[in-house]
Amino acid sequence: MTANSADTSSSIFRLSPLIRITLLGLYVALTTPLPFLSQVTAAPVPPVLLWVGIIIGFIGLYAALSERVIVDDQGIQLTYPQWVPRFFRKGWSLPWSQVKELKPRTTGQGGIVYYFLTHEGKAYLLPMRVVGFARLVKFVQQKTQVDTTDVYPLAQPWMYLILLFMTLLLLLVDGWTITTALAQGNIN
Repeated sequence: MTANSADTSSSIFRLSPLIRITLLGLYVALTTPLPFLSQVTAAPVPPVLLWVGIIIGFIGLYAALSERVIVDDQGIQLTYPQWVPRFFRKGWSLPWSQVKELKPRTTGQGGIVYYFLTHEGKAYLLPMRVVGFARLVKFVQQKTQVDTTDVYPLAQPWMYLILLFMTLLLLLVDGWTITTALAQGNIN
């Protein structure tokens, strides 16, 4: 099931770049000062070990944010690029004929997510952070005949824009922190 197959009605939905950039930026902003602070404070964890951990964490986060949703006449699937190990992020595939309904569930933060429920009682989370979510939902309704009029994305773009703005402010503070830490390290 790829967009280049003979099936002309297949589509690929990728994670929103706004979400990906915001979350990767937040990760960088939260972790980058740690090796510098470790060096200045003579912490028991060496900066090199922190850098290795930060890089591994960044790759893991990037892998988690590389999901793709592929829909066609047969079904819907959530996949990851081949370089992402299957033990890390497996993905799933669901034929349209198996979809019984979309079931809303409240999150711990008060939002609503939706699960595809199958005739066997299995549940698959509807990917809600993709570009073209409204088009994805229309595709789901066409193929399953499930009413999707009340299905909306979990987070609106303005929420991620605010988080991106705060991340940029945090990066400015990081710059100051790193500069101060390096100056402190030169004084000692």
